[in-house]
Amino acid sequence: MSYNILLCGVGGQGTVLASKLLAAAAQAFGETVHSAETIGMAQRGGPVTSHVRIGTDVYSPLIPKGAADLIIAFEPGEAVRNLPYLKPEGALIVNSVAMMPVTEALRPSGYEPQKMIEYLRSTGKPLAVVDANTLCAPLGSVKFFNVAVLGFAVGAGWVKFDRETMLSTIEASVKPAFVETNKKAFLEGAKEGEIYAKELSRA
Repeated sequence: MSYNILLCGVGGQGTVLASKLLAAAAQAFGETVHSAETIGMAQRGGPVTSHVRIGTDVYSPLIPKGAADLIIAFEPGEAVRNLPYLKPEGALIVNSVAMMPVTEALRPSGYEPQKMIEYLRSTGKPLAVVDANTLCAPLGSVKFFNVAVLGFAVGAGWVKFDRETMLSTIEASVKPAFVETNKKAFLEGAKEGEIYAKELSRA
């Protein structure tokens, strides 16, 4: 069995760090992990996609199209662009706060984030829309969304690591000055993920 998680966003959103934390936590949990990143003009706001594949029957670090169990999208447009990777029964977490991709800035096409989210809703797949500004308000910066959204995934039950494994991974992987804030970010996200899971179960 395997569990495939695709993280996508644009440069500067912390997508790569989030994928590294996931991979390290999976290893600490005793899992076999393969991971890889595809980065396009990341420092200029280009697309960033990270693949995390967990399990013993994985033979490539890249997730094939139609094989992702979960997509964590840091940006609505990137969620839509990467949707072909999702399994028919897969789930999505998407940040509702848009970060204009560099391609849109160079050649405007009328990009409307809300329409992207409406399209994702229309697919009928399990979808959690998370506002990064609201989630990160207690943290003082939206830069902690990358860790908070991992907490959301755990709280919602879409990532099967226990919290202590994730928290210890954060302690081992993040610069000491930012450890406590990142741990708080993870726990804030986990709390919101639990609320989402309860609401989903009642729907």
